[in-house]
Amino acid sequence: MNKFADEAFITVASGKGGNGCIAFRREKYVPRGGPSGGDGGRGGDVVFEVRRNLRTLAHLRFNQAFRARSGEDGTSRNMHGSDGEDSVIPIPPGTVVFDADSGLPLREFMEDGERWVFLRGGNGGWGNQHFATSVNQAPRISLPGKEGEERRLRVELQLMADIGFVGFPNAGKSSLLDRFTNARPKIAPYPFTTKIPNLGVLTVGERDVILADIPGIIEGASEGAGLGIRFLKHISRTAALAFLVDLSDDNYLSAFPTLLEELRAFSPDLAAKPRVVIGTKLDLEETEGRLDELSAALPAERVLGLSVFSGEGLDSIRDAFMGFVLKAEAASERRAGDWSEGGLDWADGPAGEDGAGGAEPREDEAEGYFGKGGGERR
Repeated sequence: MNKFADEAFITVASGKGGNGCIAFRREKYVPRGGPSGGDGGRGGDVVFEVRRNLRTLAHLRFNQAFRARSGEDGTSRNMHGSDGEDSVIPIPPGTVVFDADSGLPLREFMEDGERWVFLRGGNGGWGNQHFATSVNQAPRISLPGKEGEERRLRVELQLMADIGFVGFPNAGKSSLLDRFTNARPKIAPYPFTTKIPNLGVLTVGERDVILADIPGIIEGASEGAGLGIRFLKHISRTAALAFLVDLSDDNYLSAFPTLLEELRAFSPDLAAKPRVVIGTKLDLEETEGRLDELSAALPAERVLGLSVFSGEGLDSIRDAFMGFVLKAEAASERRAGDWSEGGLDWADGPAGEDGAGGAEPREDEAEGYFGKGGGERR
């Protein structure tokens, strides 16, 4: 994770089709053999493939051009040129591909092994064998191969997690991740110890809950202060958010409203996610009584206390996280059932196998549409 990269710009191009051949049979004892020019091979495709072992887009930072091989030209004796080799681009789960010029999303990838042919290679040209007629038995005509396509893309990684941690620097996010999971993020008593997102797996019974710890945000982050909000996209898919408030900080009462406002400035949908507020560092003397004051100041929020050092509150927080995940799964199953019964319109339903819904997207849903990209077979 030292070479963590969550965004890359790449150029992709499909292969050109091979040219058709002009040739004639001249074998001994084969009089008037006729045309025997073979067809050109098809150009290679540009294919995205999800690989679970990948965790970042660092490999796309070093190799930014992906070009499929062109098809070989046809040859005599009606021999077809070989097809060009595909260019396969490996990506981690949670990747979203955007058009670099328009900024429109093309496709998101969630499942391991998922493949998507983005650009089709050009068709190979016909050899002169296809043009023989009763009045033109020795045609000297062939077709060139079709050109491939080239596109400029922006590839973005959004980590797939169930619960996202939000808080100011040194609020105890990494300590909680370290206590709950086998992840070992760097923990130190100075701001911005966490510089990249960290993932961990919390096991509750036979269920796994994926936790995401992102670098701390500060007031003004939506305007670029501190590390900014570039990492907030990594908690956009979470079922719920955990706001960690350092009770040893004198500004503990204003921490949650400030954090929520920064999230709302980044994405109203993110700020509307189910959430829990966790007051941390209960084992310190200066935090005595502050958890009750925080609860009183936030009557509309669910407030829990935590001491990673003593273990106080860990069970309640674990149960809260599991409750969020189960509730999200139940809601997802209900939506899927409503969709199968025809009770939802396109915008509310799940994507089809090719990534698109069953109908054209509405104009107001255009930005959220991950449609079927790629070119048509030529």
